[in-house]
Parts: sequence; structure tokens; C-alpha cells
Amino acid sequence: MVSLPHPSVLHAAVSAPCLCCRKGKDQFDNLEKHTQWGIDVLEKYIKFVKERTEIELSYAKQLRNLSKKYQPKKNSKEEEEYRYTSTRAFLATLNEMNDYAGQHEVISENMTSLITAELTRYVQELKQERKSHFHDGRKAQQHIETCWKQLEASKRRFERDCKEADRAQQYFEKMDADINVTKADVEKARQQAQLRHQMAEDSKAEYSSTLQKFNSEQHEHYYTHIPNIFQKIQEMEERRILRIGESMKTFAEVDRQVIPIIGKCLDEITKAAESVDHKNDSQMVIEAFKSGFEPPGDVDFEDFTQPMKRTVSESSLSNSRGDGKSEPKFGSKSKGKLWPFIKKNKPPPPPPASASPSAVPNGPQSPKQQKEPLSHRFNEFMTSKPKIHCFRSLKRGLSLKLGAGPEDFSNLPPEQRRKKLQQKVDELNRDIQKEMDSRDALTKMKDVYIKNPQMGDAASVDQRLAELGQNIEKLRLEVQKFEGWLAEVEGRLLARTEQPRRQSGVYEAQNPSGVNSCAQDRESPDGSYTEEQSQETEMKVPATDFDDEFDDEEPLPTIGTCKALYTFEGQNEGTISVAEGEMLYVIEEDKGDGWTRIRRNEDEEGYVPTSYVEVYLDKNAKDVHKPLQKISE
Repeated sequence: MVSLPHPSVLHAAVSAPCLCCRKGKDQFDNLEKHTQWGIDVLEKYIKFVKERTEIELSYAKQLRNLSKKYQPKKNSKEEEEYRYTSTRAFLATLNEMNDYAGQHEVISENMTSLITAELTRYVQELKQERKSHFHDGRKAQQHIETCWKQLEASKRRFERDCKEADRAQQYFEKMDADINVTKADVEKARQQAQLRHQMAEDSKAEYSSTLQKFNSEQHEHYYTHIPNIFQKIQEMEERRILRIGESMKTFAEVDRQVIPIIGKCLDEITKAAESVDHKNDSQMVIEAFKSGFEPPGDVDFEDFTQPMKRTVSESSLSNSRGDGKSEPKFGSKSKGKLWPFIKKNKPPPPPPASASPSAVPNGPQSPKQQKEPLSHRFNEFMTSKPKIHCFRSLKRGLSLKLGAGPEDFSNLPPEQRRKKLQQKVDELNRDIQKEMDSRDALTKMKDVYIKNPQMGDAASVDQRLAELGQNIEKLRLEVQKFEGWLAEVEGRLLARTEQPRRQSGVYEAQNPSGVNSCAQDRESPDGSYTEEQSQETEMKVPATDFDDEFDDEEPLPTIGTCKALYTFEGQNEGTISVAEGEMLYVIEEDKGDGWTRIRRNEDEEGYVPTSYVEVYLDKNAKDVHKPLQKISE
């Protein structure tokens, strides 16, 4: 008989591998959770970078919209304002902000391509690799569990066969000891016991083989397969950690790459700010808004000490010229007049643009008119047509300011009118050029149609060519019209700056209302410059006769001499250059504006700063030039 080990010993021998399998399964679960957490962290970082790129794009879009919002609109008033250095600097700032926004778009694009796209692709690969590793681990675990189940089945079969053999042996011994049992029954019991013992031996051999196989598989599982799988998972996790670190470094490098360009944008903004020239801007404002008008002269003193008598003054509204009874004022120089009803005098320096009609402070005063009752004078003022015309000129000037101006810009001051007319001429010339370019293009198209009839009908463009010709002719007529107005204004401005105009006492005596209405018509109270003649005035004097009357007058008499203390370069219109120590004639002293009018000879005269000359006035001076050499001595 074969002695078999007790089944409880075999059970203890195979219980330890079962515990190891459970522990291995727990480790796989832990690793699976940790690697999934790593993938979640990577996806979270990808989401963070993606939101950062969206912020950069939104910021860049807002910057571009901001820059576009404040850009000057084409063919608008805002575009004209950008000729100043401060507004040009602001425009440069807007352009640089546009480039600045472009750099934020570059940041977004680089982060999207170098981080978001790369990490998204890497996450997909990482998920596949992780799935493969854990699939291999589960497969190895399932294999060892299968081997364990086979071992358990073999062990249970061996245990069962051992118990059956033990019972068969006990039954045989009982039958053999019983004398009442036949020999055949005893033999049968012995054979049954031997059969059971043989089955137990077979089960033992099978169990032993299965156990050896399981031990081999288990050793290979725990010392080869599982360590390899764990090593691959570890390498995968390390690559993930390294990759997210490299992405964070790229995140910083993308920002660092655009810093030099952003610095250049900021440098250009600083450079534009430093280019602001307040002197140049203020000078441009002066050039843009100077009117060309002469300011009003001084107001004469009117003596009210004599009862019911007033000194006749051209600046007084009670000076009636419509009755034609005023005395002729030969040789009188018109003093300052009350603007806006009377013609203005010398423009403010620097530089004086034309001569002042009130050039001689010591000249003869206007003769007084005959004494008349004050009530009669006031009544005459209320019924005087030239004065009514003055108020109508005022009304017209205000209406032009509030409403649409005339086509020839006659509501504007001379200098502003000249600029507007020049702009209109340039605009019309550009329109003519566009129409001519269109006509040339259509002419070439027509030639092509004539040479190649299959491409189109040449007669189809004739109507358009005729329309273009008519448009060009209309535009040319418009140009001629505006050029005529422009030449007229430039001629008057040139005459006012080169030929000093002074009002003649004889002319005023002969045509008092005509001179007054001319002055009123030419300049309205709001500074407008118009050539309209009032239909209500009784006497109309053409502007050319008015100008010729002034041009025929004699030059101003000298009232003294002066010595140049410093050299002065007269670069502006109305001024004259002098050298230090030079002696010259004084024809008009300083009126409080800081300028003195002098003469070198009959053809050269102009204004110089009063502080540059030492004046020697001769109260009895007539129009006789004293030898300057003797005066200097």
C-alpha cells in the first residue's frame, strides 16, 4: 500500500499563491488609477494652454478693433487733423498697437501648434500604450489564475481519490475479518480496494505534474512577465512627466520669442511720442486759420464837451455819408475804424501783411462837420441806408456761418478762402485724372474689340466713352471756374501785401456812401469775405476803382529817422531787412503792437521790431528826406 500525504497539507501548500495573485491584482489596480490620473493632468494642462491661446486671440482681436476704431476715416475731417505731430504720433501708436496685437496672435498660433496639438497627439498615443500594457498585465494575471484553477481542480480530485481509497481499504479489512463472508466477497472487496488505490496514485501523479507546472508559470509570472509590464508602465509614466515639463518650458519660450518684437513696438511708440513738436503744431494752426484780414485801427476821440456838437469820426455810427454835405478831407489819414462795420487796418505782427491806413500819428485830423442837433444826427443814423446795409451784412455773415456757404467760399476770410479754393481745384483735377484713366481703359478695350470682334461689341462702349467725355468737359469747366476765383483771391492778397492801401480824404468826400458800402460788402462782421454788392445802397463803386484810387495815392511822408541797433532779417511779408548801424526814415511809429514802419528808399519800405531801432521823431517833418549822414553825425 502507498502512504499518501494528508489533504490538509496540500491545501496549505497551495494557499500561498492565491494570496499573491490577489496582491498582484491590487497593484495593477493602483497603477491603473495612477496612470489615469497622469493622463487627466496632461489633458488638464492641454485645456489650460488652449484657454490661454483663446485669451491671446481675443486680446489681439480687441487690440485690432481698438486700433481700427480710432484710425482716421478716409476722406473725412479726421484725416486732415492727422497732419499735426501729436496726432501723427497717435496714429503711429495705433499702428504699433496693431503690430503688438499681431505678436499676441503669434503667441496663440505657436502655443496651439507646439503645445496643444503636440500634447493632444501624445495623449492619444499614451492612452494606446497604457491600454496595451494593462492588457498584457491582465492577460498574464488571467493566465496565472487559470493555472491556479487547474491546480485546485487536480488537488481536489487527488483528495477525493485518496478518501475513496481509504474507505475501500477499510471495507476490505472489515470483510476479511468477518468469518461469515464468503471468499468471493472478500476477493471482490480486495480488488475494489486495489482499484481505488490505483486511482489515488494516478491523481497524485497528475496533481504533482500540475503543481510543478503552476510553480513554473508562477515564477515566470512574478519574476519575468509582471516586472517587464511594470517597467514599461514606469517608462511610460516617466515620459509623460518629462513631456509635460518640456511643454511648460515651451510655454515660456513662446512668450520669450516675441518679447524683442514687442519691445520694438514699444520703442516705436516712444519714438513717436518724442517726435511731437509743439512749436510746429502751433505754427500749423496759425497757418491754417490765419484770415488775411487787417485788424481795426484805433478809435478816434469824440469831443462831447461842446453842446450839441460832435467831432466827426469815421469810426462813429452817426457819421452819415449819404447826404453828400460833408466837407472834403484832403490829405486826411483815416484813423482806426470800428470793426466790423468799417474796413480794418494793419494786420497783427509778426509780420505785418500790409500798410496801415492810419500810418501818420501826427497827420491832420478829419475836418469836423457842421454843427447839427443831436436828435437830427441820431435820426440820420437810424435812416441811413449805408448803416442799414451794415446790419444786413452782419445778418448775411451770420447766416453764412450757420448755414451752407456759397460755392466760391466767399463767406470765408481771404486766406481761408484761398486754401479752400486750392483744395477744390486739386480735388477736381484728381477727378479729371480718374475719368481720363477710365476713358483710356475703355479706349483700349474698344481697340481690342475692333481687332477681335469675338471678344465683344466695340459699339457697346461708345455710350460710356461719350459720358466720360462729357464728365471730363464738365469737370474742366468747374476747374476753370474755381481757378478764376482762386486767381482773383490771390491777386487781392498780393495787392494787399505789396501795395499799402490808404483811404483818401478826397475820395471819401466825393463818394462817402460808396466807400462805406464797399468796405462793408467786402468784409462781413463774422470775418467773411464777400464780393456781393447791396442792392439797397444808392451808390455802387466797383472794387477795381476802389483799389485804383488807393494805388494812385502818394507815399506816406517821413516823420523822423531811426538807427538800427541790431541786424534784422525780414523774412515775412510786410517786413524789411536792416543792418546794424544803418540809418533809415520813419514813416509810421509804433502803435502799441511792437512794430515800426520805416523806409529805405522810394521802393523799399516795411516793418521792423521797435526794439531793434532807435527812433528820432521830427514833429515838423514833411515829405522831405533829410540827409541821413548828417543826422547820424
